[in-house]
Amino acid sequence: MKKFYSLLIFLFIINITYSQTTLTAKVVGIKDGDTVVVLDSLNNQITLRLAEVDTPEKSQPFGTKAKQFTSDQIYLKTIKYVVTDTDRYGRSIAMVYYDEDSKYLSAEIIKAGMGWHYKRYSSSKELATFEDNARKNKIGLWVDNNPIEPHLFRK
Repeated sequence: MKKFYSLLIFLFIINITYSQTTLTAKVVGIKDGDTVVVLDSLNNQITLRLAEVDTPEKSQPFGTKAKQFTSDQIYLKTIKYVVTDTDRYGRSIAMVYYDEDSKYLSAEIIKAGMGWHYKRYSSSKELATFEDNARKNKIGLWVDNNPIEPHLFRK
């Protein structure tokens, strides 16, 4: 039983360490506004779901524009990312940084009105403010009087 608890503690420490490690990769694909494919240093393709943001589905208004925005920001660039979790599809949820680490992709998407601050999974006051500003100024998808959040659209 002691070995079992030791193993659990070891796995917990590995998980915490991994989730806080900054990794580097090249963006080789954009699936949609909040999902990208990267190539790591071992030439493994990894799908990353962006943390703290939810963008319109491809078939929703602004879905194509959100995908294009993400592509314009990071496609074929080397990025840094921190894995924060794994979603139910096995994708790594990650905070993605680019342009010499000065830009946080999820924040840029929200500021540009190309997505929602995913409040269900994030309590960031800064991201909430960016969304409020985009709404007030009718930037991006906020030109629509009643944009439908992707998780509601999928139902």
